[in-house]
Parts: sequence; C-alpha cells; structure tokens
Amino acid sequence: MLDAILLANSQEETRRMRPTVCSFAAAAFAALVLTGCDADSPPARPDEDGSEQSVDDSEARLIPQTAGFDQVRALALDPHSAELPDDSLLAGQIRRGFDIITNTPVHAPRYSGNAMTCANCHLNAGQRERALPLVGVAAVFPVSRAREGRLFSLEDRIRGCFMRSMNGTAPPYDSEELLAVSAYIHWLSRGQSLGESPPWRGLNTIPEESRLAIDRLDPVLGESIFRQQCTMCHGVDGQGVDIGGVKPGPLWGDSSWNDGAGLSRVYTLAGYLRYTMPLTAPGTLTDEQAQHVAAYINAQERPTYPDKANDYPAGAPVDAVYYPRYDENPVRARLLEASGVDR
Repeated sequence: MLDAILLANSQEETRRMRPTVCSFAAAAFAALVLTGCDADSPPARPDEDGSEQSVDDSEARLIPQTAGFDQVRALALDPHSAELPDDSLLAGQIRRGFDIITNTPVHAPRYSGNAMTCANCHLNAGQRERALPLVGVAAVFPVSRAREGRLFSLEDRIRGCFMRSMNGTAPPYDSEELLAVSAYIHWLSRGQSLGESPPWRGLNTIPEESRLAIDRLDPVLGESIFRQQCTMCHGVDGQGVDIGGVKPGPLWGDSSWNDGAGLSRVYTLAGYLRYTMPLTAPGTLTDEQAQHVAAYINAQERPTYPDKANDYPAGAPVDAVYYPRYDENPVRARLLEASGVDR
C-alpha cells in the first residue's frame, strides 16, 4: 500500500530527483518533468474514462494522481533548477527545505526520530495531487486545529510533524531546519490568495457516508489485501523492500510514525491509501478496501506519542484507535483474537 513511502539511497539522488527505479521509466519521467515545468503548455492527464483532459495553470503545479511508479521522483518544480528569489539566503533555504522534505533523517538528523521522511506522506516532495500536497497550503495558516484545540501557524504544523510523523523532537522556531521547510512551502505557495484554501487541498478523504463503523472494520481482510497488493514493496513485515534504489519506509514498529500522528487514525490513513496506493495503480482501491487495509496497518504496534493526554480537548474522534477513548485498540484486539493470540 504505502508504496510511496520512499527513501532515496543517496543525497545526490534526492537532490536531482532522477528516475533510477527502472530504465524503461526514463522517457516518461523526462516528458513529465518537461511538461510540468513548462508554464505555457500545462500537461494533460487521463480522465477516469481514459481520455485526456487539459488542466489549468494551477493544476499544472501538481504531479497528477494517476502518475505511476516510474514517476515517483517527478517534480513540477525543482528548486535546484527552477528560478528562485534573488535573495541568495532565501534561495538557499528553499533548496535546503526541499532536501529536508525529501531526505529528512539526513538533512534534519537533530529532530528526526525514525526512518521516515516528509515525502513519505507528501509524495513527490509535496507536489502530488491527492497525496497531501504542500502547494499553496501556506496561504491557509494560521488555522484552527481540533487536535490541539487552538490556532496553529505553519511553523506549529511543521513542528508537530517532526514530533508525531517523524517520532522526533520539535525544531525550535528559530532553527535553520524549521525556517528552511517553511521557506520551501511558502515558495510552493506563491500566487495563492491569503486565507483561501487551494482547490486540491483535503481531497484525500473517505466521504463520511462511506465510512465503516469501527466495529465493522476488518483487519483480517485488510491483511489479506495487504499481502496480495502491498508486500512486493513493503514486505510481509511492513518494513519495506529495496526496489531499484528506493525503499518504502516502515508502516509500523519502532521506525515508523507514532500513535499520535495523523496516519494513526484509521479514516485518515484510509483516505490517503484510497487515492495514492498501490503506487503502480493509484486510486484503484475502493473506499471499503482502503479502510480495511488502514485498520490492519493501525492494528500494529508503533511508538507512543508522550503527550496524547493533551490531544483532542473536546474528545478524540472515533477512528483514533490508539487513544484512551478505547480500553484497548479495537482493531488490534480484533486481529489478535482472529489469530488466537491471548491478550
């Protein structure tokens, strides 16, 4: 499933984002990068019926959701080659922010606590449609956050990702790492009206009417789907398999995101899987299949976020299965019961 949780094996690969997965992908990658960077000729993308439709200039800022595994490193805008602000300090920070996004443990080791990168979730360096794109999002902050029960700045959000998704520590507000990531996101957001949410934001969700009740989530069925479609990239143990120089990050265990991260919520993870996985054919999972797989992944053990008690002052949502609203993780209990393991 999370084929897209990819770690570049070298700094040079990450910086240049060259397609090394397989040789047959080179032509497709080059064509996509060229069209994605050509503002006068926005790329076409296949519609659901297989026909092509043109996209407007704003959509051309995103790698299409339908892009396959051969385009895993494609970019619409590469700060190492694109035009940047004249201020050399700011330009350098934008490039550094990109490097942190794409290879976090290497470029922000002081604050990283696992084997994940920001681009594990924000695919194509935050430039992919329906994969938590960062393009334009700087314009929506500050924004109210139900989990923390207060107004959040962009910098607060970045710090939270380091503490939860990276299972690390929050960079200080004046740290070079935090400022660099913020600079990169602001660069991706230029031209977006302040206070206006980009039209592509928040589309990787399961509609409320399609959400299964928690007691209907089937992690055993999720495991079956996972084994059929996901183990080639993720392995049976969920820790990732090296494929042509890239390796998916761990889906559970000590090196994965902690239980206070956004993806530790079943519906949130399911929405992500629904539109990004499998990376060889993104968008082919049904709403129901994505939820069962998300239940299986979040039935696993993972690091504990130490400040969960302060989250959700109005009450944790129903899909927050690692939170104390439940005596025990309900999908984990179901998986263990099916396997005959005593709890």
